[in-house]
Amino acid sequence: MFDSGFGGLTVARALIDLLPGEDLVYVGDTGRYPYGPRSLAAVADYAQEIVAYLLRAHDVKLVVVACNTAAAALGDLTAVAPVPVIGVIEPGVRSLVAATRNHRVGVIGTVGTIASGAYQRAVARGGPSGGAGTTGGVELTCAACPGFVEFVERGETDGDQVHVLAERLLAPVRDAGVDTLLLGCTHYPFLARTISDVMGRDVVLVSSADETAFAVRAALAGAPSEVGATATPVLARPGRHRFLSSGDVGRFVQLGRRLLGPELDQAQAVAWD
Repeated sequence: MFDSGFGGLTVARALIDLLPGEDLVYVGDTGRYPYGPRSLAAVADYAQEIVAYLLRAHDVKLVVVACNTAAAALGDLTAVAPVPVIGVIEPGVRSLVAATRNHRVGVIGTVGTIASGAYQRAVARGGPSGGAGTTGGVELTCAACPGFVEFVERGETDGDQVHVLAERLLAPVRDAGVDTLLLGCTHYPFLARTISDVMGRDVVLVSSADETAFAVRAALAGAPSEVGATATPVLARPGRHRFLSSGDVGRFVQLGRRLLGPELDQAQAVAWD
């Protein structure tokens, strides 16, 4: 799996918890972080380069694109990769549309993700047929939340400043009366308590990290856990976890360990041609 930086570690955490017997290789492309300001063509090139590396160097059987920006290029990756490729957008949207009761849903994400229209298109594809003025049968409200990522990476997830920022940025989705809100950035689960306080306890928060882990489990169901092996419900050994960074490895370990947990005790450098 890969992300432009650290947020995808929430997906790694969900995968490790749900599939403890699977080996995991995580690439944090921190040397080119963040992807948001870059062109979609550049991000697509990065994604293809990383997928090629994972296939060549680690012989992976499935790739998770744990980055909302890179997931916009998922179609191109799926077309060229010889293994399943799963992004974070579609699994979260399926759960979002399934969970709503009043058919008013919201998505929050980075400026780049919301501006890309990736979630808007996914909701249009993922919902049941609806009436006029709806997207995929639901009324969708999106809001960009600049600043959330920086608060998470500083470890400030529940202070007064982030709460005031959340009050302002979440106003569009709160005023729209949504009953279900998709956290469309892999950093945002760390702000779930603050977001829930602002939105109200009746609003269901959907984590793309958890839903992506469920999608991976479904994709692997019935498939051998190791090449040439017979599929078994539980592997005899715990999975091995390897973390790589294309940027400052020391910072990656320091911040990544705080976001992921004790599994991230070391990381290795990876360089691109």
